[in-house]
Parts: sequence; C-alpha cells; structure tokens
Amino acid sequence: MLRPKKKLYIKTFGCQMNVADSELMAQVLAQDYDLTKSPEEADLYLLNTCAIRQKAQDKVASLLGSLKTLKQRRPQMLIGVGGCVAQQEGERLLRLSPHLALVFGTHGIYRLPQLVQRATQGRIVDVAFSDGYPPLPRRCWQPGQVKALVPIMQGCNNFCSFCVVPYVRGREYSRPPEHIVAEVRGFLAAGGREVTLLGQNVNSYGRGLPAAVTFPQLLRQLAELPGLARLRFATSHPRDLSPDLIAAWAELPPLCEYLHLPIQSGSNRILAAMKRGYTREDYLHKVEKLRQACPGLSLGTDLIVGFPGETEHDFQDTLNLVREARFDVSFSFKFSPRPQTRAAAFPDQVPEEVKADRLSRLQALQAELTLAAHQRLVGQVQEVLVEGASKRSPQILTGRLRTNQVVNFAGPQELVGRLTRVLIIEAHPHSLRGEWALPPQSS
Repeated sequence: MLRPKKKLYIKTFGCQMNVADSELMAQVLAQDYDLTKSPEEADLYLLNTCAIRQKAQDKVASLLGSLKTLKQRRPQMLIGVGGCVAQQEGERLLRLSPHLALVFGTHGIYRLPQLVQRATQGRIVDVAFSDGYPPLPRRCWQPGQVKALVPIMQGCNNFCSFCVVPYVRGREYSRPPEHIVAEVRGFLAAGGREVTLLGQNVNSYGRGLPAAVTFPQLLRQLAELPGLARLRFATSHPRDLSPDLIAAWAELPPLCEYLHLPIQSGSNRILAAMKRGYTREDYLHKVEKLRQACPGLSLGTDLIVGFPGETEHDFQDTLNLVREARFDVSFSFKFSPRPQTRAAAFPDQVPEEVKADRLSRLQALQAELTLAAHQRLVGQVQEVLVEGASKRSPQILTGRLRTNQVVNFAGPQELVGRLTRVLIIEAHPHSLRGEWALPPQSS
C-alpha cells in the first residue's frame, strides 16, 4: 500500500529562471510531495529567492519573518530557503531565523530530496556549486499546458561590475543539446505550443560542450520540430549577439519577433564602468541589423539609473538612447549595491532622491513609447496564442502576440491553448483589447 504524499508549497521571487527552478524543485520532490496552492496545509514550505536587487531580498526577509506564526501553528512543517539569497547568505539565514530548517543554493536543487530528508534530523546548509550541468529528471507535462520554460544553461562568466549573478549562479555550463531537444519534443507531444529557452546569457550557449554547438545552431534544431508554433529565449547579452543569431529571425518561422536585449545604460562612460563590453554605438548598430533582418521586431531592455558616478549628462544619454532604439518595453531600476560586486565599493554613489527622480523620468518616457507602440497595432488583425481566462473575468480570454504584447478579448473557452486571429481595437499602457476575428487556425 502506497503511503500518501506530503504537501509542498513553493513561493517564487524573481525572474523566469527562478520560475523554472521552482518547477524543477517540484519535479525532483514529486516522489514524496504533491504541490499545493495553500501554504496553510504545507508540510514543506520552500522560498525560491532573488538577490538581484536589495528590494527583492528585503521581500524575502519580510516573508521569512512572517512564517514564524505559520510554523507555530504547524510545528511539523519544514521551512527551506533556496535560490540566490540562500547562495549569498548561507549560514547567516539560519542564525537570523530559528524556525528555518534548510538553506540550499542555486545548485542544491538537484540534491533536494536528500537535503529535505537530512533537514528532518537537524538544520542544514548546502551552498556548494556543482561542476557541469547535472542531468534533469524527465518532465511530466500538465494537460493543457500551452507554454514551457526550458533552461538551456546556467551561470555567467561576464562579471559585470554591478551584477551578483556570477557569485550566486556560478560559472557557465550548458545542457547537452540532445537533452534540450528531447525535452522540447516531449512538451510538443503533450500538446504544447510555445517554448522559451532560458539562461543568464543564452547567446554564449555551447561553450564547454564536448561537441561545439552554438546558440543559433540549437535554435535551428528546435525550429525543425513538428508542432512548435513559437520559440522565444531570454536573456541575451548584447556583446555576444552574433550575425548568425541575427540571421535566425529571417530564417526560422517559429522564432517570435521579440527580443529582450539589456542595454543597462546609454552612456559609454557608465557602460565602461559597468564592464559591459560594448558601446552605445555597438548596441544601436546591432539593433539596426536586427530590424533589417526582422522589420516587425519588438524590442525590450533593462536599464539601471543612478549607477555610481552617473551624472545628469550620462542620464540624458540614456534617455536619448531609449528614444533612438524605440524600445517597446523596458524594465528599469535604481542601482542597488550588491554584496561581492565591484560597484558596491565604487565612489560617487548617487543619492537616493536623484535615483528616484531619474527613474521617474525614464519610466514616463518609456510609458509614452509603449503606448505609442500599442496604438500602432490598433486596427490590425494579429495572431494570438490563447493562454487562458483573464484574471479579471472568466468570460475574457487572454493571450500574447508573437511580439509579446498581452491581448484580452471575448471568446469561447475552447480557444485556450490554440492560435487564433484577433482584431486589435484598443491600446492600453500594459495591454491590448481585441475582438475575436476568425475561427482558430487548424493546427
């Protein structure tokens, strides 16, 4: 007789990579634990953390403190902290949180079943890095799952002066291409339609593999798989954006017309201090080449304001670059000093009030550009991959264009998981409203 499984709750902070890591946590623990959406019934409560900015780390600390009460109500519950904050803080988390049983780093996910078992006997920390990319267990796809996040590499070798990723994720390791292709093929066989490939710098995929495979070559292998409607990836480093990768947009039909290409600053002086390895001119030249290869490309980016030593002139360079590049969307943040990074010790730290003012002006400019990009879509019929019902109304469906904008429209539930055509009738700052234009395409 099989013993009943325990309940697992995972709270995820941060990027798409962390979302994929949480899925992997549930996967490696599936023999003993079933996922629950209710923390109140969890036997194992895991926090998957992000350390990219202090604000994200503060949210983790706040939630961890609030879990004391839940632990008192459920003394048998184990609480664990994983991910980037765990990798960064290690033993310190145990000292700060007596109710915490387990701290595991970004590579500890693969050892989770053993770590959880040991944590039932006493509090433990495991923040060791592994060599290579461990084989992943076979994924079990959920019925009706439309999209999948597929990690292809981990770590980063760039050591930008502001970034903690190399310290909490380790060095670059790539998954063997045959493992990636097999995983995507299994997803498509289960009815999936869209795949997003993940890595800290997917453009450098393939380094260190026994047989040399570049990222564009991997994309070509995946694009040939029957049933793949859409292919995306994140994140790209501009320095490693090759002509071969740019050409892929003109050659591979599944590759979506969207690219997230972080610039971080429009000032060459600041880019040099950030150790980014390119200039604004390099970046804009690549944007020009991208738009030649893919005229309908939608471009997103990341931006940091208030980097140490940033002057108003440097900030104006950033505003001018945003206008010139015509980003459809950007994710912008105030500089946040991170442990171990060189920029944390740089002189000329920018006052918080100056950072806040610059962030406000930058986000106001981007809001104008985003709304204008949305307004240009009004009156067009666009292909939408329907992901499910809107959070606001079960009668309204939501999905995305190939260029990544969110579209909400009224339509029958049987469209979920399928491609359909939608007439865009209204533009909003963060989404589009449409009308169902045609029956779903046969697919």
